[in-house]
Amino acid sequence: MNAPTTGDFVKTAGWLDWFSGPSKPQFKLPPGTVDAHCHVFGPGSHFPYAPERKYTPCDASKDQLFALRDHLGVSRNVIVQATCHGADNRAMVDALLHSSGRARGVATVRRSIADSEIQAMHDAGVRGVRFNFVKRLVDFTPKDELLEIAGRIAKWNWHVVIYFEAVDLPELWDFFTALPTTVVVDHMGRPDVRQPVEGAQFSLFLKLMREHTNVWSKVSCPERLSVLGPPALNGEICAYQDVVPFALRVINEFPDRVLWGTDWPHPNLKDHMPDDGLLVDFIPQIAPTVELQRKLLVDNPMRLYWPEEQ
Repeated sequence: MNAPTTGDFVKTAGWLDWFSGPSKPQFKLPPGTVDAHCHVFGPGSHFPYAPERKYTPCDASKDQLFALRDHLGVSRNVIVQATCHGADNRAMVDALLHSSGRARGVATVRRSIADSEIQAMHDAGVRGVRFNFVKRLVDFTPKDELLEIAGRIAKWNWHVVIYFEAVDLPELWDFFTALPTTVVVDHMGRPDVRQPVEGAQFSLFLKLMREHTNVWSKVSCPERLSVLGPPALNGEICAYQDVVPFALRVINEFPDRVLWGTDWPHPNLKDHMPDDGLLVDFIPQIAPTVELQRKLLVDNPMRLYWPEEQ
């Protein structure tokens, strides 16, 4: 059964709810696997959605996220602040506090945040901030404000997560390369997979990672990038095949700076809602060896989010 929206909020028309019956993955995840990109939405009755939001989602609670974690065989989560909550991080922090230490967080903050608030979030498990440059999802934030925030969080050894679309990388290049922290790019910079891997667009992203060793990438969200879509119903065709060459290239060239995540509950998808079990089964297609799987799923996220356990 899909999750309703609660409280006084009405879902955006056409909103696709997350898939409530994910398959059990055929691929057995290595012990200690981290889902390094997922979200919680509300519930709206407890954690209201932001007035300035661009969409109203269905609810997707911490308990439902943790149930998915256990079903897939994941050990830990990195919960990224959802844009529908703006800079009100209470739902995300609440999930961290109820995770028994098995979750870390990435927050959205404003210039006005006090050091005491940053410290409180750090104590709860937050380890980074997210800067969103996708114009259809957020309003513009001045880059000088973002640079100031990036400078302040360095005291806590936090990193910056950036979300943008590939066509915008040239105009954002100077800003990204000026960031003083580790920088994690969401979803390989959202390449247009209709273009070749060796084409100008994706080559620029690879150049960013090649020339700036503080830049990491999530090889997540094939369901967002794919033109071919999920497999045929008989399951004989691997899901999202047109994304495989892009993710393979990133993982093979930068095996120590890649992360994977489900992106549950998959906000703002328009055509289909993915089966999270298939997203797990996608992993061996892009990380074909045990060593690469271990780096992608365990070693890299642990080094970034749980360094004290390394």
